[in-house]
Amino acid sequence: MADGTAASGRASGVVLRWMIAGEWRAYPARVLLAALAIAIGVALGFAVHLINTSALTEFDRAIRTVNGDADLQVHAASEQGFDERLYPRLARLPSLAGASPAVELKAQVDGVQAGERTPITLVGLDLLRAAAVTPVLLGKGAADPFDDKALYLSPSALTASGRHVGDTITVTAAGHAFPFVIAGDLPGVEGGQRIGVVDIAAAQWRFGQLGRLQRIDLKLADGADAATVSAAIAAVLPTGAEIVSRQSEARRSDSLSRAYRVNLDMLALVALLTGGFLVYSAQSLSVARRRPQFALLRVLGVNRRALLTQILVEALVVGGLGALGGLGLGLALAAAALKLLGGDLGGGYFRGAAPHLAFAPGAAAMFGTLGLLVALAGSLLPARAAAGARPAVALKNLGDAIDPASWPKAWPALAMLAAGAAAAFAPAVQGLPILGYVSIALLLAGGVAAMPWLARALLSPLRSAAISSPPVRLAVTRLWGAPSQAAIALCGIVASTSLMIAMAVMVASFRTSVEDWLVQILPADLYLTVDDAAASGSGLDAATQARLAALPDVQWIGFLKETPLRLQPDRPPVSLIARAVDGPAGHLPLLGRTPPVPAGQTPVWVSEPAARLYGWRPGDRIVLPIAGAAPRVFVAGVWRDYARQYGAIAIDGAAYTRLTGDAARTNASIAVAPGADESTVARSVQAVLPPAIAAHATLAKPREIRARALAVFDRSFAITYLLEAVAIVVGLAGVAATISAQTLARTKEFGMLRHVGVRRGQVGAMLATEGALLGAVGGVAGIGLGLAMSQVLIHVVNPQSFHWTMETRLPWPLLAVVAVVLVIAAAGAALLAGRRALSADAVRAVREDW
Repeated sequence: MADGTAASGRASGVVLRWMIAGEWRAYPARVLLAALAIAIGVALGFAVHLINTSALTEFDRAIRTVNGDADLQVHAASEQGFDERLYPRLARLPSLAGASPAVELKAQVDGVQAGERTPITLVGLDLLRAAAVTPVLLGKGAADPFDDKALYLSPSALTASGRHVGDTITVTAAGHAFPFVIAGDLPGVEGGQRIGVVDIAAAQWRFGQLGRLQRIDLKLADGADAATVSAAIAAVLPTGAEIVSRQSEARRSDSLSRAYRVNLDMLALVALLTGGFLVYSAQSLSVARRRPQFALLRVLGVNRRALLTQILVEALVVGGLGALGGLGLGLALAAAALKLLGGDLGGGYFRGAAPHLAFAPGAAAMFGTLGLLVALAGSLLPARAAAGARPAVALKNLGDAIDPASWPKAWPALAMLAAGAAAAFAPAVQGLPILGYVSIALLLAGGVAAMPWLARALLSPLRSAAISSPPVRLAVTRLWGAPSQAAIALCGIVASTSLMIAMAVMVASFRTSVEDWLVQILPADLYLTVDDAAASGSGLDAATQARLAALPDVQWIGFLKETPLRLQPDRPPVSLIARAVDGPAGHLPLLGRTPPVPAGQTPVWVSEPAARLYGWRPGDRIVLPIAGAAPRVFVAGVWRDYARQYGAIAIDGAAYTRLTGDAARTNASIAVAPGADESTVARSVQAVLPPAIAAHATLAKPREIRARALAVFDRSFAITYLLEAVAIVVGLAGVAATISAQTLARTKEFGMLRHVGVRRGQVGAMLATEGALLGAVGGVAGIGLGLAMSQVLIHVVNPQSFHWTMETRLPWPLLAVVAVVLVIAAAGAALLAGRRALSADAVRAVREDW
């Protein structure tokens, strides 16, 4: 008995393997499409993960290199630094093995060619004390390291500048320029970090930092507790200085791009989910086509578990092929993206970093497993349907799984759609829109589940209409009577179309909002900008500002200064913007209410991201750690700002000067008098600038600034455009393959129609009509679902991720093109597949040998 059971099992295995091989030989396109859908999802997810990991590793290495080997740092909240008298107070604290003062400035070194400049981080060190605290930053060379003209450059900075050891090179920082001699390199600085080191006295003297420090590096004594030491340091810190640890720096660097990285990961997973729906569509069609074969096997003794195993094994093989192909494709995509877009995928978070791609076995295993699980999930329902079918009925019935006399159930789809809508109102999880993406997944699943009901609902008016054309009447009746088969065909269409529409609407809304915002904040005719190295600590002084304002043909002029301000050690700095807040140069795009400013209070206006990140509201009072003071200022309003993701604080220029004593500005907006020539005014502006500033200043027109800003926008969304293109290609391929498979499975039906007198052309017209109707229904459902998903992206994901809001703008031309293309592609695919199905002899098509 046992031998008979084993033999039966072996026979069943042989039969099932034969059926799998026969199915794939007959319909290889179906298998390849399903595997390709999985591969694309796996590839995108794996590539994004590799790129993000490589970029973060390189960025963390850069931060660790600049900071040296210090255990703790005291860092200035602003570029002005803090009083150097803090250093001896900290150096005398117990539990410290060493303390090293440092000046840290944004700088530029000139290149070999005139006008060439390389940005670097310039660090001024007390070389004797740095040897015990941050030895990695010590230079190597034959020259006297204490020479006030000695400069040590990292290998990357040397290469970028085109200079060599022994050359004289001009360094510009904090508005000052001074020639140094390259005395050697920095062997401890690896990778692409561009760093220059000089003696601290030279840095303070040459660049206007006398009496000021930007940081103090600290080394803990053996056995000292970092928390206890940090508390002792905090007790003596002045306003404008903060304690920074390796952990807080790691959190700060992670927060720079965390939301961007998570969103890309989520979009890649949604693409993988779309692949799962295409697998479901392909497997459902395969199961429906082979229903009589499965029934015959059941009659011959094959049990349900064996059938279920067969279909799941098919899914595993498809998922395995897709996962392996996706991992290879993802590795290639990551390498290409790092080369073309950089480690930030165009997002602008890691400028200057040149990360190296490293294979991640753990991530490969994770994304490969995800591909397998998605393929299995997509095949589970078709497998259960095949195993649960009654053999006697399945042997004769090739019709729809739903009785044409009853309407498909809509409540499961409504439940998922309701759950998705509810998830959209949930708050962020640790600052990330996790439940927003759960909402999108539920909406997508609910929309696909609603397809049988929606297909019948949309086709019912046509079924009731008086249609004189027999092919059209046959097409409408057939689709209305087989809603589950129509739903299977629509599954991949709706999934890919809705994803593409959702992303397209979000990007279009964001881009249009940015364009409108740029028009609002750029009311002048010319914009003067002094670069960071020349402007920091200097820029346009009061005398230069007066000369610019007195120029003829200048209708009005507004001045601005923007400096980074560190409010928390584990968050990127916000931008403090000193600018006019009244008059034509002072317009801010305010949002919501603006309470009156109490007498004696200094008002500030916070950007929308700053308000969301720090919980500020109009009417609040906050502390600004600027220039050694700690003024409490009044939040007078919130303004829209798409340029600074980590927040900005606008303060009136006069109030800023009163609080800090800094009257210099770095930017100017210039309105030309009516009838005056812009080029003449631009030449006049250049003529009155001091030579040291003019060499680092640029003049631009609003349209040029808008063009550059939108180019940066398009670059940052390059990966999103790629996902859109992938969704379109996969969706159209799914349309063609799904409809082709359904059409080829109906050869017997077409033969019967030919027997009763329907001509070949009429059958072709019927098929084209069916395809067009499926494309139309899929377009309506996909576009509608995509619009709903886009609202989650616009009003939930973006505010929770990037802390800014926007208005919905619909790309009507794209929506129309998608609808038309879906109808034409579906009709064409059905017609082409029908020609193959109709090529068989009608008599042989309907002959049954029972």
